[in-house]
Amino acid sequence: MRIGFIGLGIMGKPMAKNLLTAGYDLLVYDIVSESVSELVTAGAVAAKSPRDVAAGVDLIITMLPNSPHVKAVILGENGVIEGVRSGAIVVDMSSIAPLAAQEVAAELEKKGAIMLDAPVSGGEPKAIDGTLAIMVGGPEKAFEKVKDVLLKMGASAVRCGDIGAGNVTKLANQIIVALNIAAVSEAMTLATKAKVDPELVFNAIKGGLAGSTVLNAKMPLILEGNFKPGFRIELHIKDLQNALDTAHEIGVPVPLTSQVMEFMQALKVAGKQKDDHGGLIQFYESLAAVEVRRNA
Repeated sequence: MRIGFIGLGIMGKPMAKNLLTAGYDLLVYDIVSESVSELVTAGAVAAKSPRDVAAGVDLIITMLPNSPHVKAVILGENGVIEGVRSGAIVVDMSSIAPLAAQEVAAELEKKGAIMLDAPVSGGEPKAIDGTLAIMVGGPEKAFEKVKDVLLKMGASAVRCGDIGAGNVTKLANQIIVALNIAAVSEAMTLATKAKVDPELVFNAIKGGLAGSTVLNAKMPLILEGNFKPGFRIELHIKDLQNALDTAHEIGVPVPLTSQVMEFMQALKVAGKQKDDHGGLIQFYESLAAVEVRRNA
């Protein structure tokens, strides 16, 4: 089976490599030629445009930064829609606004193509080891056709409803992750300022009710002061903006999300937008004039 893959960034590149490892033939495209060359070296074939990708396959996967990029790649000049075959399935694994996913799906439907929105959670580490959580919206029959492919990139793939439901689920995920990181940051800053070893606090609470995947993933990095991006603050800002926009459109107050968004915006102003989102703790550290680090 030959698959088209568009978008070879921090997440897309390892995801595409996992498909190659699983034995699929890939036709790939990205605006960064070095990324394309790396995939070609790994066994993929390069395409000249999203249109060329779509013309050569019946399953197209996109992994792009945000709604405008998805619309440009799929609906724009030399886009997927110009080459897509009737009956083809387009799986957009980007994290975008649910309404944008519905708009793109409606246009593809006019060409006889089916779209699934299938954003992921897990960041670069889980993209590399193929254990992403994949949240899918769209027709059930199309989901069943591509589920095995998705499970070569993720540990789970769950259909959450019709088109757009995948991204609604991802927005819920991103709210929970952001607020969890903020809670970890606030608590550990308190502990450190009170002169209690934050590593001991972590070890004491991680097995109890306060324990979480976020705590276990981010706290060791915080203790090392390692904010190398697995998922950048600027990307979480993008997701929270989509969450705020969607919430306001449907009349759902999200006061905690609004607060954490402003914390991240402050870090962006400070030039830390490319740090990992676990670097949110730096906002709290600056307020308390303390650093949460492993004791020497």
